[in-house]
Amino acid sequence: MEEIKSKWKKWVYWFSLGVAIICVYKILDNFPDVTGWINNFFGVIAPFLLGILIAYLLYLPCKKIEKIYEKQKIKIIAKKARPLSVITVYAIVVLILVILINFIFPVLIESITELLSNIQWYYENAINSFNNLPEDSFLKGDIAKDIIQNIQSIDIKQYLSIDTIFEYAKNAFGIISSVFDIFVTIIVSIYILAGRAQILKFVRNLAYAIFSEKTYNSMEKYFDNTNSIFFNFLASQFLDAIIVGILTTIAMTIMGVRYAPLLGFMIGLFNMIPYVGAIIAVVVAALITLITGGLSQAIWMIIIVTILQQIDANIINPKIIGNSLKISPLLVIFAITVGGAYFGILGMFLAVPVIAVLKIIVEDYIQYKIRHKKEKESISL
Repeated sequence: MEEIKSKWKKWVYWFSLGVAIICVYKILDNFPDVTGWINNFFGVIAPFLLGILIAYLLYLPCKKIEKIYEKQKIKIIAKKARPLSVITVYAIVVLILVILINFIFPVLIESITELLSNIQWYYENAINSFNNLPEDSFLKGDIAKDIIQNIQSIDIKQYLSIDTIFEYAKNAFGIISSVFDIFVTIIVSIYILAGRAQILKFVRNLAYAIFSEKTYNSMEKYFDNTNSIFFNFLASQFLDAIIVGILTTIAMTIMGVRYAPLLGFMIGLFNMIPYVGAIIAVVVAALITLITGGLSQAIWMIIIVTILQQIDANIINPKIIGNSLKISPLLVIFAITVGGAYFGILGMFLAVPVIAVLKIIVEDYIQYKIRHKKEKESISL
């Protein structure tokens, strides 16, 4: 009987292996069809994924507002705290969007349109200024000449025309271009926020049923830590970016820098990327200021913005964010480099919280191995 069972297990094993090999071969043989099917599938469920993402981002403010409503003395408000919190959060989101669309976006679009309309003139003016420099100027070195020649070979209008920019924007937001997708996304996010307690309870029960108690406790710990890190980082960085953007815009406006709102917005946005983002934004802003306002204005702009960024880095940012992440600058730069290389701008934004979570996991694993090693040594003694 045991011999029959052993042979049966071998046959099942080899049969399963053969089926797996055939499946892998078929997948590789029809790889374009498989990837096309996967792309279509993700295209169909994209509104649901976006709805989950929006619900995740709005979870913390929704939770805090719900607690405020629960403390109210009026019973009907306390009883309906959850739906009221969802309505309040979405009302705030709509209000922010109205402010952006009516006050912020028009100024930015006007600056972008004007910059793109005059970019060719700025470009030609900069080239002429370079050509008029004395031959013995340090700016006319071989490296600078090679850079200028490479820039002259680029058709700027091809990349910075209004039509091209709109095409970029269309491609970037193509995933939610239809009204139906937007509607489904919003509905999904509302349902998730409204039923978040039941969803979390189901996920916890499922995990508890599948995994051992030790594994479940570890998963719950890392899930809570991950949420805390992501929420704290994104919310605090976003608030810090708004403050930096407003301060730099005001400072540039006082200095008479062209396109101050656009440059201030860009510096604030890139300031969300620790260390590297501030440098990139200042360099780009300095180049634009150089070709629009001259060398003197560009130098003063760099000095003022650098001072503001130092104030932010040493006073404002620590007050808002604190040292909750506790990551070395070298690890941050490494994470941003890898995230940007593989996932673009979004990867640069999310690289820091991701590496913070991985750091916690690695540190816990090291501590576990050390404890395990010490226990073995104590037993052997």
